[in-house]
Order: sequence, then structure tokens, then C-alpha cells
Amino acid sequence: MVMTGNVSFILIASILSFSDVTYSHPKESREIRPLKTDTVQSVPAYPNLFAELLQKNNEEIQKKIQKAYDMLFYGDNAKERIVFPSGSDMAYVEDILNKDVRTEGMSYGMMIAIQLDHQKEFNQLWKWAKTYMQHRQGPRKGYFAWHCNTDGSIIDSNSASDGEEWFVTALFFASARWGNGKGIFDYDSEAQNILHAMMTKIENSDTRDVVTNMFHKEKKLVVFVPAGEADDFTDPSYHVPHFYEIWARYAKTENQFWKDAAVASRKFLMNTVQPSTGLAPDYAHFDGTPFSPWGGGNEHFQFDAWRVGMNVAVDYIWCGGGTWPEEQSNRLLTFFYHQGIKAYGNRFTLDGKQLGNDHSAGLVAMNAVAALASTIDIRKEFVQELWDLPVPHGNARYYDGMLYMLAMLQVSGNFRMYAPPMSTMKGSFHE
Repeated sequence: MVMTGNVSFILIASILSFSDVTYSHPKESREIRPLKTDTVQSVPAYPNLFAELLQKNNEEIQKKIQKAYDMLFYGDNAKERIVFPSGSDMAYVEDILNKDVRTEGMSYGMMIAIQLDHQKEFNQLWKWAKTYMQHRQGPRKGYFAWHCNTDGSIIDSNSASDGEEWFVTALFFASARWGNGKGIFDYDSEAQNILHAMMTKIENSDTRDVVTNMFHKEKKLVVFVPAGEADDFTDPSYHVPHFYEIWARYAKTENQFWKDAAVASRKFLMNTVQPSTGLAPDYAHFDGTPFSPWGGGNEHFQFDAWRVGMNVAVDYIWCGGGTWPEEQSNRLLTFFYHQGIKAYGNRFTLDGKQLGNDHSAGLVAMNAVAALASTIDIRKEFVQELWDLPVPHGNARYYDGMLYMLAMLQVSGNFRMYAPPMSTMKGSFHE
């Protein structure tokens, strides 16, 4: 929530249909090909745009990813790293500018760790989140406080729904890639428990501080905050239908709901983006119309909304989705290209009036991810901008750094799904 190694994977060639699934078994895990059913068969399973468009070799790419990881996880305390040790077996991701910890950053850190096969770092982050952020009792049991101090004390007990979404998916992938341990490292059980919490609170309320479900049961859409004052609208950047497709197969309950949620979220995204610019608002009503409940300009394209381009593109790579993701990504990149690819600002009205002049690394990173779904020639220039971008450093390195690291993995084809053994799945990918 934004409020106002050596990377080595087995690439499995070609795109699958639901009736054509194969698995690789690195370290007994199941890396799976995307769930695409409607894309051109010649598209690589996990496209590597650095290689495809920029002709970078694998050694160059892995070196660049490793440098970013080393800086953000183990770099200079004052200028580079955002991941800090806590005791002997925990770590947290710090928002350096605000000197705090957020579920957004913790869950992103865990996803980065699972994608790079760094179980120690994953466990350290997860233990900190579990120890200090997750509520153990009361109406919020199972949810996470989205906002904490670096000593673990809670600033805001409410949940930001994107944190739980990324926690669940990272835990499922950890279960598949590394197997389940004991206690809090029984990754599958922990993910199942969070999913259970998401759907077993009060359905909805208009009363402040009443804890509610994280997804609206009727609309099948994720809510902004599962509390009475903020559960009747949403944040477009929280919509990750590719995650819901995974949950529909991993979860022990509500499988049909998660399938339906993926469909509903894709429809929502089509409704919420502006049809000429491709820009999404920070917050929106469930029908997609922009919404600013507290007068903070959230009806505009701001910091949260940067991530919508990433979510549309990764959903397209993992799950397909017809021509709309291509059209949307083309529209979005065309808009930013016309603003000046090296100079565009970071905040806009939905119809394209610039509100902020900063050329932010996080937005540059997210636009490069959108190139995964784009079909126009200018996508190469957005990928080049990411390649040329220094690893974010300085006081604003938290959000920019997280988005940069995710983008490096996604654009290089190293942001992948991991499936559990077929015997543990509800349904299967053979559908």
C-alpha cells in the first residue's frame, strides 16, 4: 500500500493449453509453463525481452539481476540495502524514507526470494512478518497489520489487501519449490490459513473498524481495506487475476470463487483504465469509476496505479486473456512514449494531464514490464530504459527498488509459477 545468486531456472519451451501441461522438477519442485490457451504458439513460455529485443546474453542478464539483489538485500546500509537483519533469524524490508515496514514490501521481498531460490532470506522475512505483523487473535486473526515500525510495533492494525495476496502466492510457491517444513515454515498450511481468514470475516459493513472479508463475495473483487470504512471500493493495483488462478488450484476451499474472481478482476481492469491513455486510478469503485475517498487525489494515476501495467502483463504471460492485454499495453506505452520516454512524469489525470514532474524509477520499471504484453515496436525502447536504469539508491530506494527488482525478474523471464504435486491440488491444470 502506498498511501497519500545466480538466477538459474529450467526454461520449458512452448506455450501450453490446459490439456497440455508438463512439469520440470528442480529440487523436487514443480516449475510450470504458463496457463495460456489463446496465444501464438511461437511465443516463449516466459519471454526474456532483454535477450529477445536487446540481444543481451544470459551472463549479462544474470549479472545485472545479481547486482540488484546484492545491493537491495545486502548492500551499504546507508545508501543501498532495504532488507535489514533482525536478530539471528529474521529480517525486514524498510521503507527508508518513512522509516517503517509495510506488508507490501515484505511480501514483495518474499516473492523475490522464492523466484531467486533464496530460502534463507525468504524464511527470515516470513518469520518477521509472522512474528510482528500477523494478528493472532480477535476479529483480525489471520490478517496482517499493514504498517509497522522497524522494531515490530504496529502503527496501523488494518490490512492492505495486496500484502496478503502476495504473501499467499509466495507461500504457495515456496511450498512447491522447497517443500513444507514445520511450524510457521509449513508454507502450504500458512497460505491456506490466510486464504481462510480472507473469506470468513463479516461479509461487509459500513461501520468504522468492523473487520470484514478481503474480497467482496457478490462482486468477487478485492477490497481496498477489509474494514467497514474501506471495504466498498478497491485499488486497481491490487487486482492480480493470475494469482487467483493459482489459488483456484492450490486452495482447499473456495476454488470456484477464486476462478470467478480472476474473471471478475479482468473485467474490472478493462472498465477502470481510461480508454485512450490506458491510465488507471489509484482507487476505484467496483464498477471501475475513479474514487478519492479522502481527498488525496486518488482518482488520478499515482504511485499505486503504476503497478497496473505490471499486473496486466504478467497475467497475460501466465494466463493469456485474448487481445485486450495487448491493446491495453500498447495504449499505455504509446501514451508514455508521447510524453517523452526519458522525461515523463509520475502522476497524471486519467486523461493525460501531468501532475508530477519526477521521472520515477519505479514507473520506468513497470512500463518495461508492460512491454511483455505489447506488440508495438516502441516496446523495445521501454525495455532499454529499464536496462539502462541504475539500481535505485538513496532515501527513496524502497518502492522504486522493489518495483525495479520485480521488473528485472519479469522482463528477463525469471518470474515463474511453481505448482505443488498434482495429488495435493483441487482440480488441476488439465482443464
